[in-house]
Amino acid sequence: MNNRLRAALIVVLFAVAAALGVMEIKKNDSKSNIGRSNVTITDGRLTPEILWSMGRIGNVAVSPDRKKIAYQVTYYSVKENASHTVIYVMDENGENVRLLTGSHYSEHSPAWIDNDNIAFLSSRSGSQQIWRMNASGRHRSQLSSTDRDVQGFLFSPDNSKVIMVMGVPNPLVREHQYDDLPEASGMVADDLMFRHWDSWVTELPHPYMAAFDGKSVSAKVTDLLDGEPYESPMLPFGGIEQFSWSPDSRTVAYTCRKKSGLEYAKSTDSDIYLYDVETGGTRNICKIDGQEDRNMGYDTNPKFSSDGQYIAWQSMERDGYESDRNRLYVMDLKAGRKWSVSESFDSNVDDFIWRPDRNYLYFIGSWQGCMSLFMVDLDGNVITVNNDACDYNSLAWGNDAKLIVTRQSMRNATEIYAVDTKRGLAGKLSHENDHIFSQLDNIKVEARSVKTTDGKDMLTWVVFPPDFDPSKKYPTLLFCEGGPQSMVSQFWSYRWNFRIMAAQGYIVVAPNRRGLPGFGQKWLEQISGDYAGQCMEDLLAAIDDVSTEPYVDSDRLGCVGASFGGYSVYWLAGHHDGRFKAFIAHDGIFNCQQQFVETEEMWFPQWDLGGPYWDDNDIARKTYASSPHLFIDKWDTPILCIHGEKDYRILYSQAVSAFQAARLRGVPAELLLFPDENHWVLKPQNGILWQRTYFNWLDKWLKTESE
Repeated sequence: MNNRLRAALIVVLFAVAAALGVMEIKKNDSKSNIGRSNVTITDGRLTPEILWSMGRIGNVAVSPDRKKIAYQVTYYSVKENASHTVIYVMDENGENVRLLTGSHYSEHSPAWIDNDNIAFLSSRSGSQQIWRMNASGRHRSQLSSTDRDVQGFLFSPDNSKVIMVMGVPNPLVREHQYDDLPEASGMVADDLMFRHWDSWVTELPHPYMAAFDGKSVSAKVTDLLDGEPYESPMLPFGGIEQFSWSPDSRTVAYTCRKKSGLEYAKSTDSDIYLYDVETGGTRNICKIDGQEDRNMGYDTNPKFSSDGQYIAWQSMERDGYESDRNRLYVMDLKAGRKWSVSESFDSNVDDFIWRPDRNYLYFIGSWQGCMSLFMVDLDGNVITVNNDACDYNSLAWGNDAKLIVTRQSMRNATEIYAVDTKRGLAGKLSHENDHIFSQLDNIKVEARSVKTTDGKDMLTWVVFPPDFDPSKKYPTLLFCEGGPQSMVSQFWSYRWNFRIMAAQGYIVVAPNRRGLPGFGQKWLEQISGDYAGQCMEDLLAAIDDVSTEPYVDSDRLGCVGASFGGYSVYWLAGHHDGRFKAFIAHDGIFNCQQQFVETEEMWFPQWDLGGPYWDDNDIARKTYASSPHLFIDKWDTPILCIHGEKDYRILYSQAVSAFQAARLRGVPAELLLFPDENHWVLKPQNGILWQRTYFNWLDKWLKTESE
């Protein structure tokens, strides 16, 4: 961002702050300079810098009268290497957009207290607390004053109470044990799950309940898990969606896996608990004596119906299988009966919402390469509402039977839409990045059916460069999806972004290989215990099929992927029979034996790899016998290995091992390590470095000198 633009943005932010009566912006605080960028694009090409200049829409909240929508947007500054989150409000038709938060503090997680007041999280008091402002951004006041950061909150329907998520010490991890060693950095653990995702688990999130009198949150709090060494919401990604208040404000439903240490590391068996506000009693509604128990895996995200008679949640049947089919369960609280209403939908329910009359639920489901909208009644009859070529990501009710959703695609970043549930039509409400996309050359995305080696039809997305000319030949990339069980949907990523790959002159081939949801449970489950089998054949079938087109230069093929996609790259490097001229693996598994004893969530390798390498069973033997590192003698193609050193899901030692093995073999290789990143790359300058290194490597090996 140049100095003139930065100065202009400061003036704008001060003007907005003055209008809202929030003059807390500080000239000497760099975050006050981070906001929406006025990008000018001269050649119509998407670049990493332009990608990082986009505003990223987050939480969306609709007012109780459904006349206003509050939402958060995060902006990034590459120069400052920082982000800043603000809150906007607009009318329910998308008009009259106003910026509400103009301070130098990031303020986020908007939630309506009533039709005129919005609660949100802010750190302006020194710790993260709940604040309030009116719908014009004025009359701000601090509502909570806890001794710890408030990580999330949820007010009761009658606004007399609030649930606040705060951390408690984890008894399984000890730090600062001796007063005379204040600078010692070592931590002691005596069981598993001492670290998760990218952090040592020194504290656990707990839900606390406090009274609210309309002006402030009481300092007296009740821990719903008092004395229990468990977490709620569940790490590493659980949030306030794992809680729900009953309509009468007398019951809190919460999600919890009441296990710790080794037991926790090996199990996905979480449950839904009902906490009685008056008595303090708790009951588990997933495990009921005398009823068939299909709720042995993840049970998450409870939601009460409008009349409180029913509660619904997402449920997996099998313990230890994190990619089991995510069903939509309903329980009649009066009758005590529970059942799945999504049995006829042979895929995952990814999010859901009750219709106000409580006779139907709407859900987002993984199906045929998209995250589409569906409706289901209590008898399990599923109807498609909208199946545009896009991904829907959140649900809230607006006026006139409209759902307020967020939506993205391979062509466009996330925006807010209203979906008419009667006609299935979607209308755009927010326009956060229109000023950028209006200057970009568009791309074409084609759905292609590829015949696999075992005679199945596989949906493969093919993404074409802007101004695609079928008479020319293009370098082409095979994209290997991660997960392993994550659908190649119409996602928009700020790293693995197909539009930016196409903008650099590459055709992208993205197959929905075996092991991905959205194509039936049998298709999904084939991958477990067979990492090097049919899914690898599917990847090769996709690139071979598209390579028959005259516009694909089969002498300039690349292969890229992250996580399981990184495993795929490492494996294909020893089995591609000369197809590819360049590889890129990000956070991939190189040595399966290493992976089993290094990762943190043990249920995953136990299920997918077949168990530890010292077990004598057919699946485990096959898994470890086909580990990519055992085929290093076949490597002969340039490879770039990328990894984050804070990645505890797949340790960075995997990339270092792959890189050094390649160089010892005499294979051209490059290593990009991020000491401060996890399984993802989140910091702006690291993100730009990632993109530049990625494309420099591909251009070096896949583009001719004339290009």
